[in-house]
Order: sequence, then C-alpha cells, then structure tokens
Amino acid sequence: MRAQDDVDPLVKEELLEKDRKYVWHHMSAHNENPMIIASGEGSWVTDIDGNRYLDGMSGLWCVNVGHGRREIAEAAADQMMKIAYATLVQSHIPAIELAAKLNEWLEGEYRIFFSNSGSDANEVAFKIARQYHHQNGKPSKHKFISRHRAYHGNSMGALGATGQAQRKLKYEPLGVGFQHVPPPYCYRCPFGQTKETCSLQCAQAIENAIVWEGADSVAGVILEPVITGGGMLVPHEGYLPAVRSICDKYDVLLIVDEVICGFGRSGKPFGHQNYGVRPDIVTMAKGLTSAYSPLSATAVSAELYDSFKEKEATSHFRHVNTFGGNPVSCKVALANLDIIEREGLVERSAEIGQAFRARLEPLNAHPHVGEIRIFGSAMGIELVEDQISKIPASVERVTHLILACKSKGLLVGKNGDTVPGYANILTLSPPLSSTEDDVNFIIETLLSVFSNEQEKG
Repeated sequence: MRAQDDVDPLVKEELLEKDRKYVWHHMSAHNENPMIIASGEGSWVTDIDGNRYLDGMSGLWCVNVGHGRREIAEAAADQMMKIAYATLVQSHIPAIELAAKLNEWLEGEYRIFFSNSGSDANEVAFKIARQYHHQNGKPSKHKFISRHRAYHGNSMGALGATGQAQRKLKYEPLGVGFQHVPPPYCYRCPFGQTKETCSLQCAQAIENAIVWEGADSVAGVILEPVITGGGMLVPHEGYLPAVRSICDKYDVLLIVDEVICGFGRSGKPFGHQNYGVRPDIVTMAKGLTSAYSPLSATAVSAELYDSFKEKEATSHFRHVNTFGGNPVSCKVALANLDIIEREGLVERSAEIGQAFRARLEPLNAHPHVGEIRIFGSAMGIELVEDQISKIPASVERVTHLILACKSKGLLVGKNGDTVPGYANILTLSPPLSSTEDDVNFIIETLLSVFSNEQEKG
C-alpha cells in the first residue's frame, strides 16, 4: 500500500549510507538495505518510500495500543515539564500511582520494582529469589529451572535462563545455575503423547529436575504462560496449575515472565490468569507502555517482600537502576493502561483471537501447515514440508511466505535464531486496538498468500 509522503530518492540513499556506516542492526546479518520506518498510525506503519504496512507483530510484540497515540505523547510531555527524572531511591508520584495500578491488574498484593527492559526485570527476579531464600534460612537454594525453547532475555543471567541454543552460541559461559527441561510442546510432544493422552509429563519433568538437582539447591522455576518467541507453544490447560503445585511442594518460587503475554495480549490482563494460578514473582515490560517509553517491572508477592525488611546490614535489596521507573516512563504507562481499560482492549484481544481461530480454519488443511496455535491475539503458524512427516519447513519456504505477506502489505515475524532447524513458525501479534478492517486484512492476506503457496506446490 502506497502513501504520498515518500522521501526523495537522494535523501533516502544518504540515509542508507549513514545507516550502513554507523548502525549495527539487531538480530540480523549485515543489512545493506533495511526498511526505514518513518511513521505509524493505529495498526499501520509507513516507510520512507511511502509504503504502508499493517504491523502484524506490534513492533516486537509490544505496541499493544497501536501507533500514534497523542494522549500518550501528551502525558509524557506534561510529565517532562514537571519533573523528568527522580531516582527511586526515594519516590515520585507516577511510580506510586503505577505500582497501585499494577496491583489492580494483578489482582493481588505485590511490591513493584521498576527497571528498563524485560531482561532487566528477569535479572531482578533471579537476584530477589536467591536473596529471599538466603534470608529465609536456605542459602543453598540458588538454581533455576527453565524450559527449552523459552526466551527470557539477552543479559548474561537472563540468557542463561533462555532455552534457545542459537541465542547462546559464542556467548557462553553465561550466568550459572540454570537448568532446562522439555517444553509443553503438544505438536511435537517430547514424551510421545497426544493432546488426548497427555498426562502432563512436561510438568513432571520440572519436578524430576528439582529432585535430581536437589530441592535444597533450587530457588525458582521461570516460565512464560505460553512460550511466545520460541514458537507460540501453548500448554495443556492443566500444565501451569501442576507447576504451581510442584513449586509449593518443594518451596520453590514460581516466576512468571509476562513480558509478552501481559497487558491484554492473552485475552486476560495477564497470561497466567487464564490458568488460575498466582505467581510468587511476575516480570513484565513491552505492553506495559506499549513501547512508547522503556519500562519494565518485577512484581514480588508481599510475603516475599517482608523478608527484605529484616534489620541486618545486607537485608535490603542492593540493586539500583538509573533509569528504571523514571517519572516519564511511569506516566506513559499510566496513560497506556488507561487506554487499554477505557477502550476494552483486553476483551478486544480475545475477540481478535476468536476471529483468527474461526476464519483461518481452512489453513489447517494446507499441506505446509502443521498446526495453528493461538493465545489471545497472538498466533503461531507452524510450517512443515508435509503434514505426515512434520519435517520443519525449509528456510526458503518460510522466507518466501514472509516476503509474500510483506508484498501485500502485512508484516509478520518468525521464531528466528532459536533452535537449529526449527525456525519454521510464523508469528503474528497485532495491536490490540486493531479494527475490524485491520483484522479482515490480516486474515484475507494470510488466506491469499497460503493459497498461492499451495498452487505453486
């Protein structure tokens, strides 16, 4: 789709030359001709050539309320004129109000520690968990159980928790004390089960790991309600409650990473609320501000927080973050959450997922579609060479489909740089504010692209 505000070709080439000379792109090889995004409105973005695309990934799973929200920009500007920076060694009004608001969303009593990113939030969670057990008379509890395919961040500790081999290549050794178990991957069940015969052996694997590592050495289990970037792996409905029970049995903290699943993406305020569990620690970022400003949070249950009040010199949490929870980002988050509540975007997310599920049903018969997995408004389409063998689709096939979507004006993602040979899942996570026309466009584009793919064979 073409807009009218495209940039002069000479100006574009100057920008590309500067980009090639000065910019190191994220998660990609040397990109000589990147798409340069110039503006956005609603669910759409426009590049400097004037081409419009529906942002089917909400940036990087994060622009939940869509682009160009004037009220968020005005809230940020207003706060900048009052006070743009105040350290949370003390406090400020936006942080206080946001912490209270997050407790409403969490439907529990938590203490909120603010940081900058999802990686930061998880690093904070690991330190809090270890210190909690130490101050609770169990200093040997320091290990964490995670899952293969999971992503929890790029910093050394969070990358240690991440279960994606390609992310770690050439960076190891990482943070120590992280063990991994098979994921709840029903389509390719590591235990040879089907959805009908599932006995939650994937949850039992967590208990086995705790026992084999020694319960007195395990501090916590970290998981996303749904493994998102690792392939949109939606677990059996009994999985999360089973893990909660296992954690309780062995005095192990349950850390739920809501960086992607939170703030309406799942069709509930937070992903874990779909399964009726209460985490000990919740980490969040991305949709907290819809990416209008960097901010993350680590929510810690009141019971855990109380152990940090003891009167020893080292009882307090000795962690500081210069920009974490700055007044501007907190005010942006409050404006963002107000939009989500006022416009009913949590419920809208569920409606988008229902539309995907109903109208993309024909794709289940496509020879190169192994499975479609949907959680709220997030979706993964697992591509295969054929449905019988389930051999993961080739890089060429996956790339062709992504480019075909882009040629029609739809930006989609994939689970890149995760597990060798298994980057075969297309991902979509459109803004929760997407209109009926936007959703129709996504569905019709996907149906058209896959129809063309089937004709080509």
